[in-house]
Amino acid sequence: MSFMDRIAGAPISWGVCEVPGWGLELPVERVLSEMRELGLVATELGSDGYLPQEPEQLRQVCADHDLAMIGGFVPLVLHDPAQREQTLATAHRAAQLMGEAGATEFITAMVASEDWAPRFELDGAGWDSAVALLEEVEQVVGEYGMAQAIHPHLGTMIERVEDVNAVLDRTDVGWTFDMGHLLIGGYDPFAFMARAGQRIRHVHLKDVHLDKAAPVFAGQQTIMQGVQNGMFCPMGDGDVPVADVVEALERSGYGGWYVLEQDAAITDGEPAPGEGPKLDVRKSIEYLRARSEAFLLPLEAS
Repeated sequence: MSFMDRIAGAPISWGVCEVPGWGLELPVERVLSEMRELGLVATELGSDGYLPQEPEQLRQVCADHDLAMIGGFVPLVLHDPAQREQTLATAHRAAQLMGEAGATEFITAMVASEDWAPRFELDGAGWDSAVALLEEVEQVVGEYGMAQAIHPHLGTMIERVEDVNAVLDRTDVGWTFDMGHLLIGGYDPFAFMARAGQRIRHVHLKDVHLDKAAPVFAGQQTIMQGVQNGMFCPMGDGDVPVADVVEALERSGYGGWYVLEQDAAITDGEPAPGEGPKLDVRKSIEYLRARSEAFLLPLEAS
């Protein structure tokens, strides 16, 4: 498939998040219809419970909107052996739902606790425990035809350069390449590609205003507050060199999905039809389309 045919959506770009106080969750029908109207051909699952929780119903709601279900973001506690059984049960439930609905990408976020308590530093033994459970999760999701792609993420146990490297050094699990979260955590996206480009199996397109992310990274604001303050923005408006990163990925032979995953929050009531997060997503798509015409031509000629 061409680059533009591999751009997918995520409900979080429409402000859909299970965190209390995050903002208004728009109806499923509106979100999925707007995705398809904008030309997106697939979606991630979104927050737990937003889309149907039975595989056939999930498959059907996606089919009704001519969207493929490609996977989803699953927070898991990996570092605490006492929570092993609960973690594996959560992984089984999520993988069964998504895998039986046709999804392939299991996006693991390593959280400090199920209620997203603040991250803390792990020692070597802690990382070893986390990686051992990560490998067990890999086996679980494989039972449902899925593959794991761990996600570096602001506010999680894999937030900073040292965290990412601790996992890279200890396991060969695949990665969700989120250029925005990597940059916030101090990991230049090109440096990550140079070290672990062959392990990228999924991509989240995210642009960020680093000045607005700084208070969140420093622990002075919550992620929710940062999002509501405009930390994430349409492609091309922030500090991530999105087009250059995508060009490098395409030249490297990456052939997977690019998910527009710009965390948004709706805090001033439901927007009128045609307004709201849809406009930011459209702006991002237009940015990518314009840039792709430039960077794909040399590839086709080579």
